[in-house]
Amino acid sequence: MDETRYPLLSKIDSPKDLRNLTETELLSVVKELRGFLLDIASQSGGHFAAGLGVVELTVALHYLFDTPEDRLVWDVGHQAYPHKILTGRRDRMHTIRQKGGIAPFPKREESPYDTFGVGHSSTSISAALGMKIAADHAGIDRKCVAIIGDGGMTAGLPFEAMNHAGDLGKDLLVILNDNNMSISPNVGALSNHFAQVLSGKVYSTMREGGKKVLANLPSVKELAHRLEEHAKGLIVPGTLFEELGFNYIGPIDGHDLSTLLSTLRNIRKLKGPQFLHIVTKKGKGYDLAEEDPVKYHGVSPFDPAKGIVSSGKTSKPTYTSVFSDWICDMAKKDDRVVAITPAMREGSGLVRFEQEFPDRYFDVGIAEQHAVNVAAGMACDGLKPVVAIYSTFLQRGYDQLVHDVALQNLPVLFAIDRAGLVGADGPTHNGIYDFSFMRCLPNMVIMAPADENECRQMLYTGILCDQPASVRYPRGTGPGVEVQQEMNALPIGKAEMRRRSQKSKVALLAFGTMVAPAMEIAEQLDATVVNMRFVKPLDRELIMDMAASHQFLITIEENVIEGGAGAAVAEALANEGISTSIFHIGIPDRLIQHGSQADMLEESGLTAPQLLDQIKCFIQKAERQVDSSHSVGLATG
Repeated sequence: MDETRYPLLSKIDSPKDLRNLTETELLSVVKELRGFLLDIASQSGGHFAAGLGVVELTVALHYLFDTPEDRLVWDVGHQAYPHKILTGRRDRMHTIRQKGGIAPFPKREESPYDTFGVGHSSTSISAALGMKIAADHAGIDRKCVAIIGDGGMTAGLPFEAMNHAGDLGKDLLVILNDNNMSISPNVGALSNHFAQVLSGKVYSTMREGGKKVLANLPSVKELAHRLEEHAKGLIVPGTLFEELGFNYIGPIDGHDLSTLLSTLRNIRKLKGPQFLHIVTKKGKGYDLAEEDPVKYHGVSPFDPAKGIVSSGKTSKPTYTSVFSDWICDMAKKDDRVVAITPAMREGSGLVRFEQEFPDRYFDVGIAEQHAVNVAAGMACDGLKPVVAIYSTFLQRGYDQLVHDVALQNLPVLFAIDRAGLVGADGPTHNGIYDFSFMRCLPNMVIMAPADENECRQMLYTGILCDQPASVRYPRGTGPGVEVQQEMNALPIGKAEMRRRSQKSKVALLAFGTMVAPAMEIAEQLDATVVNMRFVKPLDRELIMDMAASHQFLITIEENVIEGGAGAAVAEALANEGISTSIFHIGIPDRLIQHGSQADMLEESGLTAPQLLDQIKCFIQKAERQVDSSHSVGLATG
């Protein structure tokens, strides 16, 4: 690190170093930290705008709380880059999201300051409450703080946690980092002063003392409570949180370090659940990120002077763009088609749909359970809901997938993006379990396209199904197949023969993204290649044909092997009493750590050369076992 550019930050190797500084020096740390974040993001990429917005808060928390003994629990983790920099990882930040480098989100194995591993949103309050309960059980006087964004508060889980925390009355601090609204007039001197008063000792003593005095006078106590709520309601929007048992403080300017420090100092002394509402600006300190925080949420390397500039190069379409075009085309054909997303408009390719069909577009916030449930309700009464959702986030709506969709056999189409290995976001975002958790459900139709055109046709097939259906496709681009505008439904449960070898002993049964590498190695093996297309229902007739005409069956999928598509093939054969030599290739039973998609595929053994080596090795072992058995048989005879 350049000590001339970062004279203070270069000397902060842990929060203890930060605490040795004066409050005046902290202002310089804030400035240096923002500059360093810009350097790192522009050189290495990563999550950017969210971190810029919480610089003051991060500095204040580590300055006033005895971390890591006190617990800071960050929600999601997009905002945790400043936290990582101040907690001993400054000089490795250039490796973030790269193979072998710093993790993209807080990770317990990486640092004692990362108290809870995250990647999905809305978990911080529950986790912090659990830590506080554990500390109290052990007789440890420990502060526990949950930092959650306004997006994370759109889920139900935070309110479940707050309801429990309020009931227990634990000393827990929840900080709402609200970066969705501009700093309104009430977030000025008066509101900052009021927040300090609400968090101060005098107010707290009067509030708690007054309640004790009035405890035996129910009618008077209720009157006082109502007066308090009405008085506070005139200035702060805290009634909801008060009803959940929290003392609401704020809103305050999250970029006013002095106010943050004085308010947090006061809150540290308070007993019971506290809720601090701060207002920040996502992308603070970098004008381009402030103007377009969505664009600068996650970035690739860029020139800070110019910002993110489109290369202007045309490339083959992504699977997400194929979905985007399809759903708009389908909506024009059928006015019953509606789109639902849990706060992933851009990522799931629904920007154009929202513009063209605003009345049929539903962003439900970070509420995957509700997304699936409301789709079920729509399907009950004649709409054709399409739930556009990442594979990793569909996990959060699993009960609704089972109870509200599958068991009722409702025609909901799941457009499952980011299926398979996703790259730099790592194991929290890999979509490698959906084959396994969906195929056990009754009534489900599960499809996996081998290319872009097949994706479009499968989506069309799914919307026509009178039952639950899913199409799972990967992040990024496919093989580059031309997408046909005409939509044709595929026969349900029928696979496609891609290459038939009359001489081969080997049949490759490939699912989705693995069809392309299977075709790549097929000639060297002189193998038959089947594009299975459907995980459920399987093409049992073709599977039996392959078992009868080939010595070795190889299933290949970008899903965990346990309970996956290959397991379904094996079960189908076993149910028919067919014993054959079968080998399953897929994601191994371990966490695949962050890196590029290519890195992850290689680590999983799913590149074409690795597939070829594994298959050859399996065949050699199987043939040796046959020869050995034959020799034993001759000797016995």
